Amino acid sequence: MCGIIGILGKRPVAPLLVDGLKRLEYRGYDSAGIATLEKGRLVRLRAGGRLARLEEKLHNHPLYGHSGIGHTRWATHGAPTERNAHPHMTDKVAVVHNGIIENFAELRAELAAFGYRFSSDTDTEIVAHLVTNAMENGLAPAAAVRQTLARLRGAFALAFIFTGEEDLLIAARKGPPLAIGRGEGEVYIGSDAIALAPFTNRVTYMEDGDCAVLSRSHIIIYDEAGKEVARAETVSTGSSFLVSKGNHRHFMQKEMFEQPEIVSHSLAHYLDLGGKTVKKAEQVIDWRRVERLSCTACGTAYYATLVAKYWFENLARLPVENDFASEFRYREPPLPAGTLSLFVSQSGETADTLASLRYCRAQGVKTAALVNVAESTMAREADIFLPTLAGVEIGVASTKAFTAQLSVLAALAIEAGRQRGLLDKKQESALIGALAELPRYLNEALKLEKQIKAVCHDLMAAKHVLYLGRGTAWPLALEGALKLKELSYIHAEAYAAGELKHGPIALVDETMPVIVIAPHDRWFEKTVSNMQEVAARGARLILITDKKGAAACSLKTQATVIMPDQPEIAAPIAYAVPMQLIAYHTALWLGTDVDQPRNLAKSVTVE
Repeated sequence: MCGIIGILGKRPVAPLLVDGLKRLEYRGYDSAGIATLEKGRLVRLRAGGRLARLEEKLHNHPLYGHSGIGHTRWATHGAPTERNAHPHMTDKVAVVHNGIIENFAELRAELAAFGYRFSSDTDTEIVAHLVTNAMENGLAPAAAVRQTLARLRGAFALAFIFTGEEDLLIAARKGPPLAIGRGEGEVYIGSDAIALAPFTNRVTYMEDGDCAVLSRSHIIIYDEAGKEVARAETVSTGSSFLVSKGNHRHFMQKEMFEQPEIVSHSLAHYLDLGGKTVKKAEQVIDWRRVERLSCTACGTAYYATLVAKYWFENLARLPVENDFASEFRYREPPLPAGTLSLFVSQSGETADTLASLRYCRAQGVKTAALVNVAESTMAREADIFLPTLAGVEIGVASTKAFTAQLSVLAALAIEAGRQRGLLDKKQESALIGALAELPRYLNEALKLEKQIKAVCHDLMAAKHVLYLGRGTAWPLALEGALKLKELSYIHAEAYAAGELKHGPIALVDETMPVIVIAPHDRWFEKTVSNMQEVAARGARLILITDKKGAAACSLKTQATVIMPDQPEIAAPIAYAVPMQLIAYHTALWLGTDVDQPRNLAKSVTVE
């Protein structure tokens, strides 16, 4: 989940490398470093912690080389310290790496037996020594890299520069993404197009197994078999500027407040909101031929698929199976004919989800990727690409990407129901009309921020928090608990409210806040019964409902947050907002870093 960048430039590249790393810091921020070539000699600067520490070092010790590589790290092997920061170097080569070398221990032992010494705890350092060993045995840099790649097991994106080679940059990909950018007399590589956007919009995406040998005038790409291949050049849609927080305190806050517009854009791509019909041009799936929908994702995206399960089964009578990608890829389930496998990911690069997609393709199953990044590997490899149009999301805790995913999934469920004859024109119009009102519902929910902030002042003293919901509110309870854990580091759990009496109620006492998501829907009365069970144990109830729900609930609560009245299909999307605001403001009261929580990264490109 690290970010890497490399540049062969016409001027000192250190400031450019740092600029690119700022756009990649969402991938990891435990440490950072760069290496450049100065008069043919490798020079390196590294720093533990955030990228700002590296910038401070560079201010005091500038690097002037015109060729260089950079790295921002999410720690896997070894603590997040300067000694473990990338690039890793020998006297012949410097390397940066995103991924995991699974057989590094045996390779390290082999190298140690040859007399090589190690200065870090990382798996990456062995790559530098393997290349060095090959070069000491007479191989040129490109051949030494190819020999090394053949010995590595695992997932990796790698970039190399070499002593005395001012016009050489080598990149390799097996798993995590890498993009090559072309400029005027310059060439770049990066973990994604966003990092390259300040320099060029001419981007070539390396395929799995590719190795690229780059100079300022030539780009040669070899496939995994060593055959020279041509890869298409595209014009990237990545933003050319560094995304700003604007007037907001954090990226997460900005992204939460972008949700009304983002949801509107996402829905408008699939639905004619004025005519209240599904856009015919966007009907890319023949739902009449789908007998079973398999949904696979990780984290917040997985919770989006759990909400979608209710929609598809209710509106289209289509059986849905949900899987965590990290389990699905190893369970290797049978996939009967008529299955559509749907993969949901913000980045389109999530390692487990991508591996699951490839498993399904190998089984001959139709695949669809609901993804926010059009240039991502999943978007390119799936049979069907379904964009979410959320724009760049910087905050590690997903907000607008989640509500955009839900919006598209709702639109797809309506289309499936219409195609399969379960919804007539009147029902289709009513459902789309309800979704058309979502920007208003989201705006109204965001206006509750001040009240929710006050509720969170008491939450910050809690050691444990319980979230409850029924129906589509249960996945939202899961998402709320995840957000609170991610941002505030308070332990939180979520349960379908009907499961409370099957064990979790043993945890409830007067010290535990219980957050209940309960719009006045068909599940409401049952949810109130579960609230009575926790109220009888003295729990501090925080109820999130609408006016009808607040009026119908006679229980005493510590706080009741009243959402706008809205149709059932819209509620899971709008009710995501208070889940986000609770986590955000609890974290602010506790003083944690909401944009870059500890131990996390935005894009999970390793297992």
